[in-house]
Amino acid sequence: MVLAIDIGNTNIVAGCFDGDKITFIERLSTNQNSTELEYAMLIKNVLEINEIDSKNIEGSIISSVVPNITQTLNNAIEKITGKQPIIVGPGIKTGVSIKIDNPAQLGSDILVGAVAGIAEYNTPLVIIDMGTATTISVINKNKEYLGGMIMPGIRISLNSLVGGTSQLPKISLEPPKKFIGSNTVDAMKSGILYTNACGIDGMIDRIEKELGEKVTAVATGGLSKVVIPLCEKSIMLDDELLLKGLRILYNKNKRSID
Repeated sequence: MVLAIDIGNTNIVAGCFDGDKITFIERLSTNQNSTELEYAMLIKNVLEINEIDSKNIEGSIISSVVPNITQTLNNAIEKITGKQPIIVGPGIKTGVSIKIDNPAQLGSDILVGAVAGIAEYNTPLVIIDMGTATTISVINKNKEYLGGMIMPGIRISLNSLVGGTSQLPKISLEPPKKFIGSNTVDAMKSGILYTNACGIDGMIDRIEKELGEKVTAVATGGLSKVVIPLCEKSIMLDDELLLKGLRILYNKNKRSID
């Protein structure tokens, strides 16, 4: 049993895999003020809720875009499993050819998604990850990571809209009854959700135009389930994409910690 942790700016996604099978996925809030012990208790509780004994964890792997808490989580996991986690970063074996200007700048979450995407889907491939930021990754037919786009996530955009106006209310993120909103709340829902859906459709069109061929499109991330069904393009949802990538990377690198 292997523990996989993906640390994002808003959420920490935790999961376990047994061989190729992912046994659970849970989301925790990212809190940069939490201590090593607090995170250890959280992770231990998640394992217990899913009926997994920490003694059965043979190893672990962490991907993080929040450097401030990477070491805290590392120490917390070592505290409850007794084993040093693998950290996704420089020097780790990935098997991915990265063609951007400075490969060291590539976010670990984007790298992990690319590893899983190349293993799971046909190329050329577009991966949309909808979290705190929405990232779009482009992988060509030769399975090379070419680059992509980064834009504000839905909640960031919504918070900016509400915070920068006097009369617009906070709203939940669920599809409106119809595209043309007939009240303020539905107009906001339509605006924020369909702007993202249309933007993703348009981005895929332009990527295909630049590549000169059709692409496979896959989406992941907490808000993808809300937005992707509103898109007109054929886009597959894969909520387990990052954990699949972490599993692959763990298997590629576990000898270094054996």
